Amino acid sequence: MPRTITAGLDGSPESLTAADWAAREALLRDAPLRLVHALGRQPYVTLGEAPQPSLSPDEIRWADRMLREAEVTIAGRHPGLRIFTDRLTDEPVPALLGAAGTADLLVLGSRGLGGVAGFLVGSVAAAVVAGSRRPVVLVRGGLRPEDEHQPGTVASGTGPFRDVVLGLNSAAPDDTVIAFAFESASQRAARLRVVLGRSPELPYYDNGGDLNAELHDELTGEMHRALSEALEPWRHKFPGVEVTEQAVIGKAASHLVEASRDASLLVVGRRRRRTSIGAAIAPVTHAVLHHATAPVAVVPHD
Repeated sequence: MPRTITAGLDGSPESLTAADWAAREALLRDAPLRLVHALGRQPYVTLGEAPQPSLSPDEIRWADRMLREAEVTIAGRHPGLRIFTDRLTDEPVPALLGAAGTADLLVLGSRGLGGVAGFLVGSVAAAVVAGSRRPVVLVRGGLRPEDEHQPGTVASGTGPFRDVVLGLNSAAPDDTVIAFAFESASQRAARLRVVLGRSPELPYYDNGGDLNAELHDELTGEMHRALSEALEPWRHKFPGVEVTEQAVIGKAASHLVEASRDASLLVVGRRRRRTSIGAAIAPVTHAVLHHATAPVAVVPHD
């Protein structure tokens, strides 16, 4: 199977918004779009020698109709896009993880809560983000094509893209995450804004509890040098991508959420690691997933 952009559908408006974003991404990458829906259990189970239905005919018909209607809707919005659909028979999390394994990226929807509350990332989406070995993009409900483009863009969303924002960990900037961000910016002909965050150790604070100004400048200077070194080979590989750098002290998640308000895509990394209770999402990524306004790409790395 060729590499695809895969979108998970569950019949909600949020998942259809995510699938439409996936369609636009597929066109940017010249890749086919795969729409999948997980039934949650096998259509048939074997009792004795005769297969017996596990799902009702109405449930199966609903799933097929939902996929078909989504395909027709998206094909009408994006003529020429290659689209195919799959009805998966596993539980949602393993089904979506399996679908992600043959995709360039997996796209899922999240439900907007409005105001400062951020966005609801359901248990399925959270488990898939935590366990996937391929990039996963979460798209908030209600996102419009023009939201990804510079202000003043017509409703069709054909103007210049807003920035791609890359959030990096100063301790270990990873090439896999950096490459994804540069490629995304290049595909969009967008500027790449790189935010490097670090939490300072106690010696960087004065007696009043504030960050010492001199040490702050020293620390951000070190961060800028490390950032420039990490980005240098990628600047040469993608000479057409304009890059801006920002070194921030303190809560990196807050800076990334703020940057997402004027971004077409926010890219963060996730180290592949397991805890005693399974795969985990780091605190910064967790906060970004719940509060960022732009689509968030979570890129796993070693």
